[in-house]
Amino acid sequence: MKFGFRIPNIKKRIAARTSVKRYIRHSLGFKAPRGWGWLTNPKKAAYNRIYNRTTVSSGCMITLLTFVCFVVIVVFTICLI
Repeated sequence: MKFGFRIPNIKKRIAARTSVKRYIRHSLGFKAPRGWGWLTNPKKAAYNRIYNRTTVSSGCMITLLTFVCFVVIVVFTICLI
């Protein structure tokens, strides 16, 4: 199991969106509603739940850096006054 930051992979993102399996499921309507992963594939659902709680996406890092930069600018501005 991975802990920490996730490393984005463009190739895998595109492959997942353009797979034949996904196209068939979406076009024929063989999708289960959100939250039903425990019924369709419990092992994968348990893995995904743990993975999503123990890792952090790269977008989170960008948000954190933006917030830190904002705080530094505000503190610097206040110190100049």
